[in-house]
Amino acid sequence: MAVKIRLKRMGKTRAPYYRIVVADSRKKRDGAVLEEIGKYHPTEHPSVIEVESERAQYWLGVGAQPTEQVAALLKITGDWQKAKGETAAAGTLKTAEVKKTPEELIAEADKAAAESRDGAKKAKDAKAAEAAETAEVEAGSEEAPAEGEKPEDAEAASTDEA
Repeated sequence: MAVKIRLKRMGKTRAPYYRIVVADSRKKRDGAVLEEIGKYHPTEHPSVIEVESERAQYWLGVGAQPTEQVAALLKITGDWQKAKGETAAAGTLKTAEVKKTPEELIAEADKAAAESRDGAKKAKDAKAAEAAETAEVEAGSEEAPAEGEKPEDAEAASTDEA
């Protein structure tokens, strides 16, 4: 009996998902199967690929031939490299980010809001301190004589103006 590892199409029109199955090559695409060893959802981002590694190794070991599409999926998960005995058996499977619960999202938003309030308060305090320093510098320059003038000349100039 010729055994193939292939995809069994499931889902609705324009929304397919597949099961990775082991079946007799003479059976229909979606017909009777010997065993289901995984799932493949191509429409999600990133694509979901789940393979029972032990069962895939077993079937590859006893001579089951994967189709081109399944061979590509097995290479991504790293099962093909393990079956062939290659030392670099690392796959390139991308995983989706873990979704956060609503409570975690609310806590993050509160934390960000508190940080922005603290940052705004620090910026306001820094501006006030800078304004006070510039006011002190300007007040100090009015009292001090200008460069090149002697202190007596500054006094004489102020009496002449009066």
